[in-house]
Amino acid sequence: MLSLLAAAGASTDPNYWVNLGFTEGIDLGFFTLRYYSLAYLLGVLFAYWHVTKMIKQPGAPMAQRHVDDLFFYCTLGVILGGRLGYAAFYRPELFTSFNGEGFVSWDLLRLWDGGMSFHGGLLGVMAAMMWVSWRGKLSFLRVTDYVSVGVPMGMLLGRLANFTNGELWGRATDVSWGMIFPGGGEVVRHPSQLYQA
Repeated sequence: MLSLLAAAGASTDPNYWVNLGFTEGIDLGFFTLRYYSLAYLLGVLFAYWHVTKMIKQPGAPMAQRHVDDLFFYCTLGVILGGRLGYAAFYRPELFTSFNGEGFVSWDLLRLWDGGMSFHGGLLGVMAAMMWVSWRGKLSFLRVTDYVSVGVPMGMLLGRLANFTNGELWGRATDVSWGMIFPGGGEVVRHPSQLYQA
């Protein structure tokens, strides 16, 4: 990444995000696997693998069956919490929109249209960890210690997906590696997703 930024520093022309050639995702023929979905999938798989490896050490606070339950509920928590958090913080009309027949619209469940919130996902995962800890009579703090190890990898993958989607760009800048993102006007902006990754 740093070499990409350094190479961009040699040019005086603005860097257009659209010139990077990113697509919507990976076309699998029968559907397109979007980068954000891939980031979630890889993040959960990495965390599962890492926690499974950690519990093999002496003094682990849980058994493999707890890890299996934990990651099932944490995956539900991050997806449902992330979507509900997005609706609550950024699009509250998703809770109250109705279709033409007077029924509540299903737009809230349309994950493929985008819209997830880190804050909501965090709350969903916390609720899942509390549930599994209570049900399995485990120490919530010890479970949190083990699960939190996967968070940096998930954040890295999520921010890289934000960059490939051309979203969550930073403030206006005059640095040579700044970029013009779609939806950001003709303003050169910091690629803050890469900084956070």
